[in-house]
Amino acid sequence: MPVIVVGADHPLGEVIARKLAAPEREVRAFISSANSHGPLRSLGIKVAIGDLSDESHVEAAATSCFTAVFVEPALGDGRELAFAAPDAAARNWAKAALGARVQRVIWVGNSAPSINDAEMAVVAIDSRSQEEIAEEVAMLDDLAQLPSSSEASNS
Repeated sequence: MPVIVVGADHPLGEVIARKLAAPEREVRAFISSANSHGPLRSLGIKVAIGDLSDESHVEAAATSCFTAVFVEPALGDGRELAFAAPDAAARNWAKAALGARVQRVIWVGNSAPSINDAEMAVVAIDSRSQEEIAEEVAMLDDLAQLPSSSEASNS
């Protein structure tokens, strides 16, 4: 089932996209920098370029995806990538997931907004390597159903 990584041109997002890239998985990447598409495309990842904070851009890229992976650190890393403040952009991501009818949301970060009508897991990033985080995201994407928030590792 298709999965999109929003913020795949952030170092953590790229590690996650690379981890998810496999012949049996359709992976999409939503990035803000046109210079970042080459390495992702070479892995067979479909790339969309746009404003990370624009709900309509994210929604269009996520259409027909089963899972959306939102990389929260991509919103506040100092790059010229979005026209809205990080908190507004995060709310826009939630709206975009609903508009695109995404079934599952994996939020990579520490302050996830509430997203109704979708299974949701939060992958905390504190004191963990990028590879460990990417491993958890891939494991969650492979599950038939996400664990409830009380069962999730988030550690």
